[in-house]
Amino acid sequence: MTIVRVALDVPLSTLFDYSLDSSIAIVPGTRVLVSFGRKKMVGVVMECAMDSALSAERIKPVLQVLSDVPPLSDELLVLLRFCSDYYHYPLGVTVLSALPVRLRTSRLVTLKEAMQYRLSVSGHALDLSLLSKRKVVQHRILAALKLNSLSATQVRALSPSGASALKALSHAGWVEAFSVSAVSSSFTFNNTHTLTLEQQHAVDAITKASCFGCSLLHGITGSGKTEIYVHLMNRILQQGGQVLMLVPEINLTPQLENYFRSRLPDVELVSLHSGLSDGERMQNWLRAQSGRARIILGTRLAVFTPLPQLSLLIVDEEHDTSFKQQDGLRYSARDVAIFRASQRGVPIVLGSATPSLESYYNAQSGRYQMLRLTQRAAAQAQLPTITCINTSNIIIQHGLSEPLLKALAERLQRGEQSLIFINRRGYSPVLMCGACGWLSGCSNCAGKLVLHLKDRRLRCHHCGHQERVPHACPSCGNADLQPIGIGTQRVEAALQEHFPMARILRVDRDSTRNKGTWQAMRQQIQEDAVDILVGTQMLAKGHDFPNLTLVGVLNPDGALYSSDFRASEKLFAQLVQVAGRAGRADKPGEVLIQTAFPDHPLFRALREHDFDTWAKTLLAERQSAGFPPFMYQVLLRAEAKHEGHMYTFLQQARDAAIELMMPVDIYGVVPAAMPRRANHFLAHLLVQSEARKPLQQFLREWRPLLDALPAQKLRWSLDIDPMDF
Repeated sequence: MTIVRVALDVPLSTLFDYSLDSSIAIVPGTRVLVSFGRKKMVGVVMECAMDSALSAERIKPVLQVLSDVPPLSDELLVLLRFCSDYYHYPLGVTVLSALPVRLRTSRLVTLKEAMQYRLSVSGHALDLSLLSKRKVVQHRILAALKLNSLSATQVRALSPSGASALKALSHAGWVEAFSVSAVSSSFTFNNTHTLTLEQQHAVDAITKASCFGCSLLHGITGSGKTEIYVHLMNRILQQGGQVLMLVPEINLTPQLENYFRSRLPDVELVSLHSGLSDGERMQNWLRAQSGRARIILGTRLAVFTPLPQLSLLIVDEEHDTSFKQQDGLRYSARDVAIFRASQRGVPIVLGSATPSLESYYNAQSGRYQMLRLTQRAAAQAQLPTITCINTSNIIIQHGLSEPLLKALAERLQRGEQSLIFINRRGYSPVLMCGACGWLSGCSNCAGKLVLHLKDRRLRCHHCGHQERVPHACPSCGNADLQPIGIGTQRVEAALQEHFPMARILRVDRDSTRNKGTWQAMRQQIQEDAVDILVGTQMLAKGHDFPNLTLVGVLNPDGALYSSDFRASEKLFAQLVQVAGRAGRADKPGEVLIQTAFPDHPLFRALREHDFDTWAKTLLAERQSAGFPPFMYQVLLRAEAKHEGHMYTFLQQARDAAIELMMPVDIYGVVPAAMPRRANHFLAHLLVQSEARKPLQQFLREWRPLLDALPAQKLRWSLDIDPMDF
């Protein structure tokens, strides 16, 4: 008998021994079906051995070896072990969470043929003017197919009803399907843009190294970082390699996918993100594992995709906090990508207009290669002018000042687009009674209920609780309740009142909740069917709208009061990103920021487009305060329905940490920034060290002590390198 040690999706830091007939060949990385307690579970074999510490009668046999999918590579198993070890999370849960949902079940799967769609002979000869103008989606698909073949996913990205329109075009004989079965060794590269000297230098510097190297591509917004990515991809693909590109949000994948397909039409590209169905995600994962997919574009979980020919990793918008998982395995996809590139011995590129201070510091100290893009890629495109409107001495109506309204009117007259950015959805952040001071607080949280006026609902954006808007104050009966503060819905209503003829589009999590809505909205913006955009951070990054020339920023000052030491860094990055949406083509851009602190160093650096001075100021502050990147941190988080249970646990954890007498700084137990959420109390304990190694040694000693503490009525977790408190 062979003993196999299996990783299972259970919250225990151990592998489980099972027996297998020695005549069955098996290697680590193979999926197996085993019995665990009264259940049958799928696990992954991590090790094979000849004996076990358990007695023979206690070892259960493997029920089935699942050989429908090739085993996970040794390289990927090493990566998953590293994550489990570094982030101090159970190995079994780490391994299984890296697999698509379908592969965590015993149902066998197969890799399907990838189908592409192209115009038939009659489709090429078709006169589009003969097709009914009502068939807008069919027109859109035919126009796209004249340029390139499309996958089913791309067709759906063109319109939510794309699949049915494609079916109708196929029945009419204008579109035909063909399979993409083999990995092509030759392909077309549509080199439509000549690289600038800065861009060419960056491409050469990244590709000249034949081993691991981390390059920080620090380019201003609109400097053509995506163009560098596509040229790097071309060079890697010519050598037969695969490229993994990570992006922070699902919303950025469709436009990047279309762009890369237009430039590299013969290369198979797949996306991996939570917007896909389980079946789509599994098929794309299998195509990547088989080597057929040469470009893999995904959000943070894609960093664990098996890629046999991986030769380049790219992390776009590397500063974005979305790369840090905030529950379960609390990993940073950017940091894991760097480890993976080092493990593989291939280059990795971190791209950003506003690098995280950690990456910037590493580039300044020589650990990373710094590559700068100081000019916009389009010769006629200039950086927008940034002006601060001092709100402390002017009248503001529904969040909009007179200079901003005047600038909007000018853009409407010229037929140009404008964007109003406010990072708060809903109509108003809180409802208030002017008579007694009652505020619309959430019964489950320490937060407030946000007014959504169109639905006549009060909603908590933290726990999801909602109520009807009361007819009168629940405290004193006063019928005159006032909305306090502004959100996207209130700004939208105010703009419609000021500019009744303008086409206004609100883009936030509420308006894009339905699948396919955001793609349709983006199409509207690209086709100039929108005059004024009102949106949250969804619109802040990565989008290229050539006719957008004005950006107005409302109410950014809240971050200046925040207790989060990263708040001003995040605000600067956000404002640079949203400002970068303006003037990306031949028309000059303008950014108007409404603030009560126009002379604050942050706004001064923004006006001068001077990231370096601002970063050096923040680094000096961090060094004197003892914060990252000069310190390494771990946060022990706890939550419980009873406050006493939580504080008792955290205090015991602190006492155990102190007793270890190791070279780390242990702080006191404090409530979280939001001390109560969804009827649970939250608090945490911070431990930090000047070096990563002693902190990890401390955690290896401390973790077993935490596991031994009584914690039946609470949940706790360790957050290594926390991004927020």
